[in-house]
Amino acid sequence: MKILANDGISESGKATLENAGFEVIVTKVAQEQLDSFINDEEINAIIIKNTTEIHAELIDNCPTLKLIANASTNNDNVDVIYAEEAGLQVVNISDASANAVAELVFAHLLGMARYLHQANREMPLEGDVSFNALKSQFSNGTELRGKTLGIIGMNAAGQQVAKLALGLGMKVVAFDVNFDNTITIPVEFFNGEIIDIQIDMLSSDELLKEAHFISLHLSAQEKHLIGVKEFEKMKDGVGFINVAQGGLVDEVALINAIESGKVKYAGLDTFENQPNPEIQLLMNPELSLSPNIASYTIEAQHKIGTELADKIINSLH
Repeated sequence: MKILANDGISESGKATLENAGFEVIVTKVAQEQLDSFINDEEINAIIIKNTTEIHAELIDNCPTLKLIANASTNNDNVDVIYAEEAGLQVVNISDASANAVAELVFAHLLGMARYLHQANREMPLEGDVSFNALKSQFSNGTELRGKTLGIIGMNAAGQQVAKLALGLGMKVVAFDVNFDNTITIPVEFFNGEIIDIQIDMLSSDELLKEAHFISLHLSAQEKHLIGVKEFEKMKDGVGFINVAQGGLVDEVALINAIESGKVKYAGLDTFENQPNPEIQLLMNPELSLSPNIASYTIEAQHKIGTELADKIINSLH
């Protein structure tokens, strides 16, 4: 069987598939040429990330296709119902990228709390002539220990964020429609010791009012999850993180909340208009920005590749 890794796969994942007898083609095919390539090469399975869309028309046009493997925890870019009705299998990763996502949350969070996102802009420009002025400007950072982190969406990544927050001595509260009053998080340490910690599940309004910092961990929604009304409910000077999905946050409302002082700083890894984020976001000094890299670490890509390879083998053998 032939597999097209259209958005790439780790060497370990590729080797796992080849050792199981699959032919793996690692190439990037443009979206408009994808159905022709699949038919010409008689591709049986395709590995994609969120940059490739698998829609009903492509499924109809590609009779050799048997499986779609999505290197994501959601299927926002796949017409899953239509695919399954057409007899295709759809598999996803489960928690392979959770730690990578969580660590990027705290890269933004720790950087913002100590104004590194601003200092890294200003030091190359003025560090030689305004060192003491910059020291004074960035000397009122805050510590995370003892603060409350609100997590919206307790998927694998959200739970991993909770573990890191607990390790830093933060209080963690959460909101997720799939959980009731509490959720138990097993926190693992380097020596193998595991401690179970209960996290209180609040209503969305309670979380917005209580949290000093808020991190989003949900799949794409039909409308903004966080807009004007939600920002109004938050604490003054809240820190806000979205590394989950573009479109969850009303970006105009976010900029207005920053300008009013409601939001002190925000970290964004995803945007409504990817790959062309709005210029007012890119130029805002209160924003800590990254280009949709939450799941892109060496370790995560290795885990994603091997997890998808195992699921493909189990599904097609």
